[in-house]
Amino acid sequence: MTQDDYRRALDSASREYEELGARRRAIDQRLAELGQTIGMLMRLLGLTPTVPLGLTDAVRMVVRGAGVPMSPTEVRDRLRSIGFDVSKYSNELAAVHTILKRLNQAGELRFVPRTGGKHQYVWGRMAIPVALTKDVVTAMYDNLRDQEAARATEAPPDPPASGRRRRARRAESTRRSPR
Repeated sequence: MTQDDYRRALDSASREYEELGARRRAIDQRLAELGQTIGMLMRLLGLTPTVPLGLTDAVRMVVRGAGVPMSPTEVRDRLRSIGFDVSKYSNELAAVHTILKRLNQAGELRFVPRTGGKHQYVWGRMAIPVALTKDVVTAMYDNLRDQEAARATEAPPDPPASGRRRRARRAESTRRSPR
């Protein structure tokens, strides 16, 4: 294969990767919306879920479905609106804050600082694929050549000590240490 064949294959794979990432984000968004709709309809019908949702999963669902940055208060209010029972926590807002901070530390959410101390969080789990255009690939290739050239001009590492020297050092160190 020639360089041009590799570049065409790379362009094709990059386009497909971007398309699949966009589809995945759309599916995740729709799943979160449906989860909230189901929770709301179950609450309106007076039904209780057969699989209880934990606070962490409920917060994930709410923030993912929102699509916009949310404050901890907004998350708590949205949890209430979909029928999640936050009253079982002695301090509802503190519990939500804790979950948001943990999800942020895990990389699932992104912290959005705001003025006035009213910070927000936004769903940030999905990485946005980067288009590898021809100029980006060229820059990457040039960088690779620069790295290879730098390695070629580096001094070779010092050779390891011979076996005799190591044995002599070992014998000397055992003579010095008391037993």
